[in-house]
Amino acid sequence: MRILIIEDEVRAANHLERLLKKIAPEMEVLARLESVRESVEFLNRVRDPDLIFSDIQLADGLSFEIYAKVKVSCPIIFTTAWDQYAIQAFNTNGIDYLLKPVEEDRLMKAIEKARQFSPMPMLEKILAMAGSLPAKSYKSRFLIKVGEKIKTIPIEEIVAFYSLEKATYLHTTGKRSYCIDFALDHLETIVNPDLFFRISRKYLVSLGACTNITAWSNSRLKLNIEGIEDQEIIVARERVQEFREWLDR
Repeated sequence: MRILIIEDEVRAANHLERLLKKIAPEMEVLARLESVRESVEFLNRVRDPDLIFSDIQLADGLSFEIYAKVKVSCPIIFTTAWDQYAIQAFNTNGIDYLLKPVEEDRLMKAIEKARQFSPMPMLEKILAMAGSLPAKSYKSRFLIKVGEKIKTIPIEEIVAFYSLEKATYLHTTGKRSYCIDFALDHLETIVNPDLFFRISRKYLVSLGACTNITAWSNSRLKLNIEGIEDQEIIVARERVQEFREWLDR
């Protein structure tokens, strides 16, 4: 059986492939793909596999976009961390799901179901379900320590996140900065991208912080945020166009 793994988490993909080699050594992994774009390119170029293991949330969008662009004729087993009650609907369409981390016994049952599955999956139903899945939830507050006290900062009160001397801080509407235990790369994945934008390697700013913007050298932009006057908050040149588009949504 020729299989395709679509998964953007390397650890999850490695774990799945190890289990497959253990319980179904006859399976041949054709490729491991990480994005909607490269999956579409692969499926347009290569004959359909016999089975696809597909994560739902990929780096560049939902995997449903793949199957809207490319017609495949093999069963699809979703591997996902989505809410269990929403995912149960996939079973009604004869397509299984595996919650991460994938367990060996569940994988065996899913493979057995795939072997008995009709060669033509009901993609119309799968695509229709894309609109019924719950929206991705984003972090709504942050826990911080102030001396011996612990308090929460609602996301609405956060103007920006920034890194300074190997530490990460959040800056509030009250012009206060607090050290937090998150890297900017991780923060970028857990806050709402409609409200926050990564303008550079050092700054992730909120829409509310973008009220005082000036032109800067080399076609860049400068943000002026009250309470962070001691630092130049510059939109990286390669991010300027995307930043403008984000502001103009």
